[in-house]
Amino acid sequence: QVQLVESGGGLVQAGGSLRLSCAVSGRTFSSYHMGWFRQAPGKEREFVGTITRSGGSTYYAESVKGRFTISRDNAKNTVYLQMNSLRPEDTAVYYCAAHSDLSMVVTPKAYRYWGQGTQVTVSS
Repeated sequence: QVQLVESGGGLVQAGGSLRLSCAVSGRTFSSYHMGWFRQAPGKEREFVGTITRSGGSTYYAESVKGRFTISRDNAKNTVYLQMNSLRPEDTAVYYCAAHSDLSMVVTPKAYRYWGQGTQVTVSS
């Protein structure tokens, strides 16, 4: 069984930065493509970005492109989401997720494993 645990969320002022981490245990981390999603109250879960197994390629939602960066450390079984220039509209619960099928997948249904989420709140 694969387990994902996010950390690093919190309260930050607009324009600030946060780095989220997602520690993965269980089967081989490097066999999974990883994704980040977010869900604001009353809204559907939204794709943020994804990174391939090797970390060689990333893909982002237009709303975060140029501000957020996904990286991974396969030796530490961890994926990161660096968030800069945060805006109030970035406020949400952020989830990491894993799948082992096609890369660059943006739909939540394609991801088999999920973390419990971490709250990010950006004040104006």
